[in-house]
Amino acid sequence: MTFDQHSVRLAVLIDADNAQPALIAPLLAEVAKYGTAHVKRAYGDWTGTGLRGWKERLLSQSIQPIQQFAYTNGKNATDAALIIDAMDLLYTDRFDGFCIVSSDSDFTRLASRIRESGLTVYGFGERKTPQPFVHACDKFIHTENLAREHPVKPTQGVASTKSMAHAPLTELVQDTALVDLLQRTVDAASGDDGWAHLATVGHILTKQRPDFDSRTYGYAKLTDLVTATDLFDVDRRLPGGGRPAVVYVRDRRHPSL
Repeated sequence: MTFDQHSVRLAVLIDADNAQPALIAPLLAEVAKYGTAHVKRAYGDWTGTGLRGWKERLLSQSIQPIQQFAYTNGKNATDAALIIDAMDLLYTDRFDGFCIVSSDSDFTRLASRIRESGLTVYGFGERKTPQPFVHACDKFIHTENLAREHPVKPTQGVASTKSMAHAPLTELVQDTALVDLLQRTVDAASGDDGWAHLATVGHILTKQRPDFDSRTYGYAKLTDLVTATDLFDVDRRLPGGGRPAVVYVRDRRHPSL
């Protein structure tokens, strides 16, 4: 079955207090990989000075600002407003998934509740995002990876970020957690001959680690990361009929058949 992202209807809900406006364009480009954003809302107290950098992005990306006054110090009314709207949208039965943009663990239960209804949840937040929220999502994208792919100038409101740099081979193979994860996943996805469809490997990786992303290691694609480790054989097979090559991988520790 061919995946058509244009038919997947998504609601994008942004906690403006916990997101960087300069990264909204690349964030929405990332969202487009998974579906079409039918709703785009950003929540915050727009009467204050803390969200001044958002106006241009809201206009250029056609994001609806949702005003929520801070009723008292120490209480985040913005989170409550976002959660209430998310549940209202969920009950309309018009969406296939939600994108929650925040590094705040307060949205952990919301993500779990949406998934309980059979919808997909994509989380977007900084690497500091608490693990309960990360694992409550089907997939979690670290905004630092988006920043590396789309560097911004300091004058745009955030510190400049270096372009994506590949982690060297020695660093990759010394990352025992990464090596173990890749080898276990390839083994789980492989047949008796040891070969595993890379797309299946990627699917299992996301199930095990919602925040797994080859870009974290400086590689745009999982194929590039697996190849760079030099621990796997990579075979690109042409299925015929003009269809694109299908990538298979095998752990080099697997005995030759």
